[in-house]
Amino acid sequence: MSATDVTLPPMDENEKKIVNEFCHLLEKSKQLFNGLRDLPQYGHKQWQSYFGRTFDVYTKLWKFQQQHRQVLDLKYGLKRWQIGEIASKIGQLYYHYYLRTSETNYLNESFSFYSAIRQRGYYSKANKEERPDLMVKKLRFYARFIVVCLLLKKMKLVRDLVRDLTKQIDDYKSTYDPEDQTEWNQVLNEIKDFIESDSLITVLDVDSTGIVLSHRLTPMNTPQLEKGTPQFLLLQEILIVGNSSEQVKFSELQLDMFRMLQTLEREPQEDLSNQIYDASPAPGRPPFENGERNVRRDNPHKYLLYKPTYSQLNTFLASGFKELPPNGAMLVYISADAAFGNTKHSDDAAYDFGGVVTNNRKDGEEASRTKRLGHLKEIHCLHPGDIFPYTRKPLFLIIDSANSSAFENFPNLFGQPVVCLMSPEKVPPTMQDQHNRKGNLFTLFLHSPLMALCYVCSIYDIPIAEWEKCQAMVEKFMNEASKIFSRSRSIDHAYAQFLGDDFLRLLMLRFVFSYIVLLFHKGFKGPKSYPTCYPPLPTEDVLEHPNLCKIVLDIAAVLGHRDLFREPGEQDIHNVT
Repeated sequence: MSATDVTLPPMDENEKKIVNEFCHLLEKSKQLFNGLRDLPQYGHKQWQSYFGRTFDVYTKLWKFQQQHRQVLDLKYGLKRWQIGEIASKIGQLYYHYYLRTSETNYLNESFSFYSAIRQRGYYSKANKEERPDLMVKKLRFYARFIVVCLLLKKMKLVRDLVRDLTKQIDDYKSTYDPEDQTEWNQVLNEIKDFIESDSLITVLDVDSTGIVLSHRLTPMNTPQLEKGTPQFLLLQEILIVGNSSEQVKFSELQLDMFRMLQTLEREPQEDLSNQIYDASPAPGRPPFENGERNVRRDNPHKYLLYKPTYSQLNTFLASGFKELPPNGAMLVYISADAAFGNTKHSDDAAYDFGGVVTNNRKDGEEASRTKRLGHLKEIHCLHPGDIFPYTRKPLFLIIDSANSSAFENFPNLFGQPVVCLMSPEKVPPTMQDQHNRKGNLFTLFLHSPLMALCYVCSIYDIPIAEWEKCQAMVEKFMNEASKIFSRSRSIDHAYAQFLGDDFLRLLMLRFVFSYIVLLFHKGFKGPKSYPTCYPPLPTEDVLEHPNLCKIVLDIAAVLGHRDLFREPGEQDIHNVT
């Protein structure tokens, strides 16, 4: 029963009752927590009630150890690392609940528990124990805390945590000489690479200190919707898929996934009470209505899929499709390597032009078949035809790949709106290495248009005053483009169906911004250098609208790089080779 081998003082009946109840709650909490990994990630009813029970038990356990700390310390031998482990699991619960609900305020809850663990030094004596597994718990805590801080854009704290983790890994190696030290070195290198690669542009304040910017949706950066514009659909379900083999990643999050995840969330509200590190965080059960999830939420629900197999991806597509309410739309974002088809035989555009590879690994049976029968088509390639069944409901696709054009045609089989935004298929050779490793340019435009514009102009440091001036011009572009979309009579009706949703409207308008920037930039030549879309947007009325082109070129002038861009009306822009 005791947590230590040291002989403890005898207990009276009340103390025995307290210790027994604590042991019962501790064991129950461990059972429920371990059961979380067996829950399906898709759907809602299957896992939500289980999460509720788990939160309830951890709430009782956390409060119980607070109320009876003296007895548990003296009679049970409760150690600080054990309190830290309970707090760490509550932090994990909130983080995984955020992943399943997309509600960013649960990140703040997770942050409060992780902060308490660090500030109170719950794991401070882990390396004094003879058991290396306690030190591993401490290292895992640091890795998880870094992920939460990255998502909350607490970059100063991230760098402090990375320094702490580096020291802890060195202590772990010198104290235990463990077999997994290579793996922990790899984790540390992944974190450092991820942070460096995400910092493409540094915005400097008056003291030349870097400023941390958030790129989530706020009332300030939400493009205005023209009065009277009908709102048909709301984005409800999202799949974010990542499989770019050369791109940096950390904790099953590639940079493109990380950027798109934030793009499709509203800025979380800061809970000031959680910033007081000495305050004791208290777990609370997530909000439910009669055992069901709340109908109203700030963010669309999303799934993050890192290197999913075809069957996994299809399962999540089907789940998102099933969960859509009558006025809901599903967004599927894929950043993945290309799988080129046999373009000599194009009888079936749904499959012959290839698609994108969502997982590069082959299992033993598949490898054996390939060896016996010769080259087989990539089993984990997602073809346009694989998407067709899901066009029975409103669907918004974003494909960022070197074979994005494979998705340029969708037959209108069911009369539902379908829009597909496709990345350029090539970038200038001078950008290729960074483009592959530090995230795709198209996704960067959808995440932060001004950052992407600075990047293609080779601007890596920019004063805050200049950034804010240009950002105001970007917002002017978005509001002007929103008016053009609302008023145009030549735009396909599918776009009008999605225009009323804040997130989808933002993505469509940022697509137009990226198109104009790359169309006029002298470094991008030929049609494969520009993003495309289905259904096609009208060129003169939207994609090359004079008002929009002027704003982009004015931004380039403010940045001091107008010379990198072609003049309006320059001939053969579309056919430059």
